Amino acid sequence: MYAVFKTGGKQFRAEPGSRLRVPTLDAEAGDELVFDEVLLASTGEDITVGSPVVEGASVRAEVVAQGRDPKVIVFKRKRRKGYRKKQGHRQGYTEIKVSEIVL
Repeated sequence: MYAVFKTGGKQFRAEPGSRLRVPTLDAEAGDELVFDEVLLASTGEDITVGSPVVEGASVRAEVVAQGRDPKVIVFKRKRRKGYRKKQGHRQGYTEIKVSEIVL
């Protein structure tokens, strides 16, 4: 059994018990979340594709932790002009554990 749901402008494939890193959500560790935008659901035998979402389907998950990815260095330069720009970025994420898929 699995489902594809949408959050933060991205799509994720969820199975019960799986851990996912989704874009930062406003929730504390231990909170229960429900994702209602399920785009596709499968029971193992048949697949239900939504148009655009599957009616009545949801993914329940528990927030495990909030965190930030390792730093990515962005460096820009233009030759012969003396232009150099160094910038770092750390993307935030929320780690969730999928508890169940309701179809």
